[in-house]
Order: sequence, then structure tokens, then C-alpha cells
Amino acid sequence: MGCTQSTEDSAAKARNDEIEEQLRRDRQNLRNEIKMLLLGAGESGKSTVLKQMRLIYNKPYDAEERDSYREIVYSNTIQSMRVLLEGVQLMGLPIDPANQHRWDLIMDAPAQIEGDQMPPKLADAVICLWQDPGVRHAFERRNELQLNDSAPYYFDAIHRISTPDYMPTDQDILRARVKTTGITETFFQIGELTYKIFDVGGQRSERRKWLNCFDCVTALVFLIAISEYDQRLYEDETVNRMQEAMTLFESVANSRWFVKTSIILFLNKIDLFRAKLPHSPLSNTFPDYKGGANYDAACAFLLEKFVGLNKNLTKSIYAHYTDATDTRALAFVISAINDVIIQVNLRDCGLL
Repeated sequence: MGCTQSTEDSAAKARNDEIEEQLRRDRQNLRNEIKMLLLGAGESGKSTVLKQMRLIYNKPYDAEERDSYREIVYSNTIQSMRVLLEGVQLMGLPIDPANQHRWDLIMDAPAQIEGDQMPPKLADAVICLWQDPGVRHAFERRNELQLNDSAPYYFDAIHRISTPDYMPTDQDILRARVKTTGITETFFQIGELTYKIFDVGGQRSERRKWLNCFDCVTALVFLIAISEYDQRLYEDETVNRMQEAMTLFESVANSRWFVKTSIILFLNKIDLFRAKLPHSPLSNTFPDYKGGANYDAACAFLLEKFVGLNKNLTKSIYAHYTDATDTRALAFVISAINDVIIQVNLRDCGLL
């Protein structure tokens, strides 16, 4: 009898030890897995940041993946020129009569440009229309239009991207615009940490899906396109994009879901912001801003505006000024963020 009980006790102890070991491994894996939300209004640069993280920490795009972006680049280019031409019409600007047939080509082109090469006639139309004074005038007033930030980049590169052997470069891919719908989940390995990053569409219709991602988040990255202070929403042209971003950030920062969650704030598109500031006064949007065209003063003002929306004084907010298309600069920022995440993770696990 005693022998039987001893055998049963040994088996029970072995099972218990196995369970304890599994729990230990699970706790270790949990400590090594970082769950992050990538949030922000539409076109704030979230998908570009994800592409950069892939290039920096995961793997380069192979030939098949690059080829898949070819038609996206073609379509972005033609769609952007169409937006400018619609702006020319809306603003009542003249164009060179010699470009009328090129205008017609762009306006009649399909929304999606398919094929291994951009049609030469469309490429010629982009080249000539981009040099037209009326189109240039509309471009100078692009804050009144829903124009992709990548438009001038692709227009200036039209000779290259319309060649028969064109293959999208990293920069072409980074600047390619594909609307995010639903939730995309991406994994990255940085040192011993596995990052699970959720990117959710930023348009108003997509934000209700954020609630599905709120469980056990280590940190959230919130992107603000600070260059859009003088632009209107795509979904509602009566609403200023910066005001929308502020409303959204305030709701996220003070949400009961994020009471203990650290926020990493990207004030993004600083390159466009710096170029725009001398020509479009920030004070038109924020009358209380008194710094004129001073870039540093404007950046500090906007940072203070956003941080001031947080009502939880114990919440940590780590701010960075970023250009999501600059791989080298963003690699430095992401490295700094990784250091912060390690500290936050150790604190959450009770090791700090």
C-alpha cells in the first residue's frame, strides 16, 4: 500500500514539476513578447513605419514583392495627377492648350493601372502636365486638395518608373500609398524581444476595430502628421486634420483601456512640415502660436499641445520628431524606443 502511494506521489510530483516548468516557460515567453498598437489618423504614416521596421529588422523586399508594388506606384502616380487636374478645374486655373489631350488621357485613365510598364502616353502626359504652370499653381495650393504626399516624388521620378525594366526601389515602396483596412499584424525580432505590432486603419470608419486590440498592450505608438495642420480630412472636408488628430489622441491617452500603458508619440512628416511652415503660417490654425516660421518653436508648440491633452500625470509619454521615409534616422529612433520598451517590460513583469 505504502509503495503504491509512494509511486502515485512521485507521478503527481512529476506532473506538477512539468506544469511548473511549462508555466515558467510561458512567463518567460510572455516577457519576451511585446504587443504594440500603431495608432493615428488616416495618412499619418503608420504603414510607412511598419515598412521601415521590416527593412531595418526583418528582411529586404525580394524581387517578387518589389514587382507587386509596380502597379501600385503606377496607380499612385496617375491618381495624384488626376487630383491635381481636378484642383486646376476647381480653382479655375488655365493650362496650356497644347496639354489638353494629355489632360484627357489622365482623366480617362482607369483607377488602377495594370501591366508590366506604365503606358508611354500616360508617362508623357505626367511629364508635360507636371511642367504646366497651371498644374504647378494648383500644386502650390495642395493643402486644399486630397493629394498624396508622395505625388512630387513620383512625378519627378517619372522617367525612371516608366522604363520597361523598372523595379520599385525601397523608397518607391516606402512612399507607395495603399489604404489600410481592418487590422494587420506584423512580427519583428529585435534582440531577444519579439514585437507583435498591430496596424489599424486610421480613417474614421476603421477606428471601431481598435477595441479588439486593447488587451495586454505593452505600449502604443501614436503617429501625428504635423505637416497636415492646414489640411482637411479626406472623409469630411469641414474638419481640420490636426484638430482631428488632437481629438483622437486625447481620447486614446485618457482611455480606460490605456491607464497604465506608455505612449510613444511620433510627430511625423517633419520634412514636409519644415518646408511648408514659411509659406503656410501655423498661427492660421492655432492663433495662440506666436513663433512665426521658426521650426523649433513650432515643433515645441505642437508637442506641448498634444502632451497637454493627457490628463493622467503618471502616464509616460515619449516623443520623437520623425520622417518615416528616412530609413537611417528612423532606425536610430526605433533603437531608442526599443530601450524604452525593455524598461517598460521589466517594470510590468515586476523586475524593476
